[in-house]
Amino acid sequence: MKYHVKDLSLADKGKLRIEWADAHMPVLRRIREDFRREKPLEGIRIAACLHVTTETANLMITLKEGGAQVVLTASNPLSTQDDVAAALVRHYEIPVFAVKGEDEKTYYQHIEAALSIKPHITMDDGADLVSTLHRRGGDVLKGVIGGTEETTTGVIRLRAMAREGVLAYPIIAVNDAYTKHLFDNRYGTGQSTIDGILRATNILLAGTVFVVAGYGWCGRGVAMRARGAGAKVVVTEVDPLRALEANMDGFMVMKMEEAAKIGDVFVTVTGDKHVLRREHFELMKDGAVVANAGHFNVEIDIPALEKMSISRRKIREFVDEYKLPDGRRIYLLAEGRLINLSAAEGHPAVVMDMSFANQALSALYLKENADKLERKVYRVPEDIDRRIARMKLDALGIKIDELTPEQRAYLETWKEGT
Repeated sequence: MKYHVKDLSLADKGKLRIEWADAHMPVLRRIREDFRREKPLEGIRIAACLHVTTETANLMITLKEGGAQVVLTASNPLSTQDDVAAALVRHYEIPVFAVKGEDEKTYYQHIEAALSIKPHITMDDGADLVSTLHRRGGDVLKGVIGGTEETTTGVIRLRAMAREGVLAYPIIAVNDAYTKHLFDNRYGTGQSTIDGILRATNILLAGTVFVVAGYGWCGRGVAMRARGAGAKVVVTEVDPLRALEANMDGFMVMKMEEAAKIGDVFVTVTGDKHVLRREHFELMKDGAVVANAGHFNVEIDIPALEKMSISRRKIREFVDEYKLPDGRRIYLLAEGRLINLSAAEGHPAVVMDMSFANQALSALYLKENADKLERKVYRVPEDIDRRIARMKLDALGIKIDELTPEQRAYLETWKEGT
């Protein structure tokens, strides 16, 4: 078995952490039991480019139990948990190509290694695997029947490929499932982003001015949790509807050029490029903390910050201090990469349970239906989404009402009124 991980001696520690996550992922565990018994993915090769975490490990184990041949590579150079990567190789015999802190060249070599199995299904988080595969082309691309995408940034890229007519196979946007974005994006990103900032800096959020750039589902979660920690939260937006919603949710809303003057902590979570840039750095107060919770490290214009600084030093493990000519200091966290996975452990297992249940069932759906799908991006089928929600409620011991026959008939007719 070919693999590339940091240190196999970390495997026992990683296995314990994988088991801890598994204890908080009852939906995926139930799917794994079905997969183990039925082997519905027998003969399917899956190349996965995901954050190498304890939760991802349980997804990989589930797919393998279902009969699939699986290989895993990292979807971000700083998001790998090295003990988890080692455990997957040593204890579960799943090839992993991921080392935390790998350079860009190694990152893409790892993606190429994952593609070498000639996958039938791609499982991506950010679309780097898919874009690399499309650039390569050839027989490997022709053998793919479908793929899944985990995050907003990747879905944006894939929909652009579909619009341009270059997407070569159908993709299921796991990110767009209700049981993913309503919970993972909001509650998972909200908590883990704050967790990452606090682990990196050990600052007190209470009383600070906390600026959130972007009010999508992830931004909502970050703003909510920052307010819960006692921060005075400012939201910046380009979408009038989201800006209006943020205002009615009780947050201050303003342009970034105004927020830059008063902010103590800045978090970008837009999926777009250079949301924080030179003109904003020039306005920030001494000691401003800047972090990114989006998938790629392009939301903060780091080259501009470097160019305008007279010195840079690493003052804590995930904190780089940039000193400006007038003496002001700006602190960049985790090299501008996603703070929740770089400086912390990512989303809690209890919420990733639903996201990765969507991944597992979407892979099965692709195997059974790929020949009927067009080369475009699809939502997770509603029956899968609702099935996962029901399974989660059942695992939580929550019972809900059902429609009576009379109620169902009323909702299906137009004739009965006042």
